[in-house]
Amino acid sequence: MAKRKNIPQGMPAYSDLINPTITALQNLGGSGKVDEIYNEVLKIVSLPDEIIDFQHSEKSSQSELQYRLAWARTYLKNYGIIDNSSRSVWVVLPQHKDIKSVDVDDCVTKVRSMFGKKPDTITQNDDNLEDEGIDLPEEIKPWRTKLHDILLNMNPFAFERLTQRLLRECGFSQVEVTKKSGDGGIDGFGKLMINGLFSFKVAFQCKRYNGTVPASDIRDFRGSLTTDVEKALFITTGSFSKPAKEEAMTQGKIQIDLIDGEEFMNRLAEFQIGVKPITDYDIDEVYFSQI
Repeated sequence: MAKRKNIPQGMPAYSDLINPTITALQNLGGSGKVDEIYNEVLKIVSLPDEIIDFQHSEKSSQSELQYRLAWARTYLKNYGIIDNSSRSVWVVLPQHKDIKSVDVDDCVTKVRSMFGKKPDTITQNDDNLEDEGIDLPEEIKPWRTKLHDILLNMNPFAFERLTQRLLRECGFSQVEVTKKSGDGGIDGFGKLMINGLFSFKVAFQCKRYNGTVPASDIRDFRGSLTTDVEKALFITTGSFSKPAKEEAMTQGKIQIDLIDGEEFMNRLAEFQIGVKPITDYDIDEVYFSQI
């Protein structure tokens, strides 16, 4: 893995995010999705925009902060404090339901020891976490990196068709693309039925983006919306800057829902669109040697 450069001063290490992750989950009632935990941690640690929006790498759909939070969750999972058995939701385990914090040094030491790291070799170099031999967080496993690269290099019209398929799987009907990709405006429309009773006309824009979507793109999209549009959805292979998220939820304007690259890949995996799970097995060599 190539070393990341020019990390902004003040970027918290993954170990600095371990206890804020616990606090965030407790504030959320003991469980939460990745984006909920992320937003709650931001309230706790109070970081400037340049830290929040700094991308992990040129080929990643994650920010550096999201990447380090993924490792914080992984350490807490291996330490036996939290789990994500449902994949999409992280929970504080019942035996630790009242936990407020952990001894971070003990957590880091014990988890690394589980994977054969001697105490005197333990470091906290966040530039090479994948090289430590610890099970990778789900969010940065190789299949996601490969899929993200494929999405970035798709023909823009093909990406719109893929989005069309995904929206249908998510419950949309009458999904149409406008065939005007690249104009910065509406890429398509669909209808979303809620509980079989209420339907909304939704306009969407899907943007293959390698990096962080700025607030100006959200404003441009909103400016293209017509009066008959009731909901709006902005989909990207990248991530959204903090100002972009704030712009999307500006009071008094049409609210724009956001799907970033991580959520887009999650949904592709959920509906097995172009991807499929692979079953693997752990071989118990001791068993075979003693049978």
